[in-house]
Amino acid sequence: MSRPTRPSRFWETLAVVVVKPLSWLLVKKDWRHGERIPRTGGVIIAANHLSWTDPVLLSHFLYNHGRWPVILAKSALFKVPLLGKAVSSLLAIPVDRGSAEAARSLRISSERLADGCAILFYPEGTCTRDPGLWPMVGKTGAARLALESGTQVIPVAHWGAHELLPYGEKRPRLFPRKTFRVSVGQPVDLSKYAGQPPHADVLRAATADIMAAVTTQLAELRGEKAPETPYDPAGR
Repeated sequence: MSRPTRPSRFWETLAVVVVKPLSWLLVKKDWRHGERIPRTGGVIIAANHLSWTDPVLLSHFLYNHGRWPVILAKSALFKVPLLGKAVSSLLAIPVDRGSAEAARSLRISSERLADGCAILFYPEGTCTRDPGLWPMVGKTGAARLALESGTQVIPVAHWGAHELLPYGEKRPRLFPRKTFRVSVGQPVDLSKYAGQPPHADVLRAATADIMAAVTTQLAELRGEKAPETPYDPAGR
């Protein structure tokens, strides 16, 4: 029986058996507004990126709220023996940054959305370089997909994964046990862009709205005021 929005039962069971106990063991949970995650239909989950561990921790969150997370992963991972088979079987989408193949990942993402999948997007494209760990200026792929397909974008912010494994480090900081906080926002209102051609200025404006929604959720989690202007690594 076809399962277009989930992996085969073997691979799903294997991933869940490994990831869920590990996630519960490594961090405490502070999950908010999970009911805002749509349970059916194609949806784009737009999140901030702090650590190499947050895709796993966010995947646990999404799975527990009824969605199998389809993740965009570096294409090099698909070429690693065994690991490549695993990430492919778990419906991950290969991404080649800085090449014509990047368009292929958007095409596959569009097909997965049409099938009803929930795709986890990191619009920043990498872990934030903002000194205060606020979201950076985003790339336009998620906005393009949303505008072309009419798919909802759900902003999700998280905080705490960077304490478990700071960006650039290879050894996790297991003690004391960290808390992984997640907050889900309402769907991003992109209606003002409906019917407009996907020119660069339209995509940048829609992306800015998506990142602003993610930042609002992060400010709530942190109990702090976010910077008025997001960090732009291209401008630095």
